[in-house]
Amino acid sequence: MYSNQYGLNYYDYYRMPIDNHLINDIQKAINAEYSAVICYKKLANMAPTEDEKNRILEIQKDKKRHLKEFNRIYKHLTGKDAAFQIIEECPVKYKAGIEFAFKDEQEAVDFYLDIADKAQEPIIKERFQRAAADEQNHAVWFLYFLNQPQVTHNNRQVNNYGAEGALSVSALTLPQMLTYALQDEYLAQARYDNILRNLGYIRTFEQIKEAEMRHINALLPLFERYQVPLPEDNSQSFVTTPESIKAAYAAGVQGEIDNIAMYEKFLSFNIPTDIQIVFSQLRSASLNHLSAFERGLARI
Repeated sequence: MYSNQYGLNYYDYYRMPIDNHLINDIQKAINAEYSAVICYKKLANMAPTEDEKNRILEIQKDKKRHLKEFNRIYKHLTGKDAAFQIIEECPVKYKAGIEFAFKDEQEAVDFYLDIADKAQEPIIKERFQRAAADEQNHAVWFLYFLNQPQVTHNNRQVNNYGAEGALSVSALTLPQMLTYALQDEYLAQARYDNILRNLGYIRTFEQIKEAEMRHINALLPLFERYQVPLPEDNSQSFVTTPESIKAAYAAGVQGEIDNIAMYEKFLSFNIPTDIQIVFSQLRSASLNHLSAFERGLARI
């Protein structure tokens, strides 16, 4: 018999005929929960306060639990695990993301109650009724976030982040250099990812996005070696979608110019040889990226 909060032993004793409509609805619910898990992680990273971030992560835990429970139900009904698919893209701006989440949670309440009404097995009814109650609670929190005064990201202003932050100060410690460098590489990758997502596939941006990941991987061992805490990746907070491909190339040009200037500034300091080598390599790569963006801009 069904005997615990998460187990579904009940299913071993109580099986109903296959209901394809119910199975399709559960697959849709699984995809919605999976999409939310991915999206809420991004929103948490953009949250303006630690309290807001932690609350979103708590909501994300509920979504993970729903995903696990719904998959168990799906497997019980079909004999196989469900496929997980992102069906809705998460907005790139925080406020738009919170509005999206609020609307999504509200719609989920009605959808899950509808599934509960149609289901014949008591345990499926109970699971979706409980999930609907969770979604209602989530919607209340997202509405609360929407009604909060806009919080200025005091320590996350773009002129204090990445290359612009590094270029705005005269003296730099080694931990600051590493932090600014990694932030700027995060920012570059987020910028190019946004362009590819919103403007379509552009080979230059795809190639340079892949190169930025190699830059990140080159920097990460230095943080461990020199015992520097890794900064959070808040880059999406500073990314806006260009109005056109031409504007995207222009933004790429300016981003690489700032990146090159940052590394040249770092190399003017007396820094350890291993860090000097990495910074030199990344500056050289950015020079190549700058040339690629300039050629692309000239073709438009």
